[in-house]
Amino acid sequence: MLQGKQSWVFANKPVILSGAAIGGPFEAKGLLASDFDLLHNDLWLEQDSYEKAHRVLLEEACQTAVKKANVDLSQVQFMLAGDLINQMTPTNFAAEMLELPYLGVFGACSTSMEGLALASFIVNYGGATYCLTGASSHNTAVEKQFRYPTEYGGQKPPTAQWTVTGAGVGLISKTGVGPKVTSATIGKVINMGLKDPFNMGGAMAPAAVDTIVAHFKDTGRDPSYYDLIVTGDLGEIGRQVSFDLLQEKGLAIEQDQYKDCGLLIYDKSQPVLAGASGAGCSATVLYGHLLNEMKKGSYKRILVIATGALLSPVSYQQKESIPCTAHAVSIEMEG
Repeated sequence: MLQGKQSWVFANKPVILSGAAIGGPFEAKGLLASDFDLLHNDLWLEQDSYEKAHRVLLEEACQTAVKKANVDLSQVQFMLAGDLINQMTPTNFAAEMLELPYLGVFGACSTSMEGLALASFIVNYGGATYCLTGASSHNTAVEKQFRYPTEYGGQKPPTAQWTVTGAGVGLISKTGVGPKVTSATIGKVINMGLKDPFNMGGAMAPAAVDTIVAHFKDTGRDPSYYDLIVTGDLGEIGRQVSFDLLQEKGLAIEQDQYKDCGLLIYDKSQPVLAGASGAGCSATVLYGHLLNEMKKGSYKRILVIATGALLSPVSYQQKESIPCTAHAVSIEMEG
């Protein structure tokens, strides 16, 4: 059901039956290593290119998610997923291997929540019994496309963020036991004219704020409704900018209540500058760490806002500014 201008409320409350998170060697050294189902010890994953390794991350996450739920892959009706590489090539090839009806979703780093919102919409209205949804990224593949090959050794400014090597996937079901998706707010494209590809957090912060404000306006809820409000990958700079903007708009969100996946995944000793980013950032943190914490009882209600910078190598080369978006999904553990 549409509520307000840009939010859906899911009366049938689709269930996140299981979640899976696959990561690389750098993630194995991070704060959330124990929440990953599988961590690889090298970036190649026994493939001959980083892009092929990227594909394998998503394949493994999908296979792990259905296995954890004791569901056969053939029972899944639809796969909704995406990544950052040109035309989502790793995800396309993974979908080919998995042999599932496939809807490619691109929202840059907001893809995780865009996919979860759409999968929940499909399941809520009887379009499927099971949907797989998720997002992935690979540090070296993404850096090569959007910035410089890592072998180049280019120096980055303090505002830059570290692209996560990982895939996070959830199995969304009509029935079952687990956290439930209760609503979603679809964000608009917000462009504040910023052009620096090494300051994604600053560019995406206004989009996150716009979506969060819209969510509370549409639902009529107060921020205190949630135990945790977590953004996708704003990093240190974007998180603080967005928090300040939310305070200016009168939303009473507490510092400890407002976190960012890009600041949760890595240890401060790791050289990640302003934090983590990548389509796999919010996906792995949600489908690994946050779901585990909800099942432990640490959180009963969370609002996840995944943010995405909708630039491309072409738009950057043409000196365009960076349009951004953010999508929010509320997840609740009942009982």
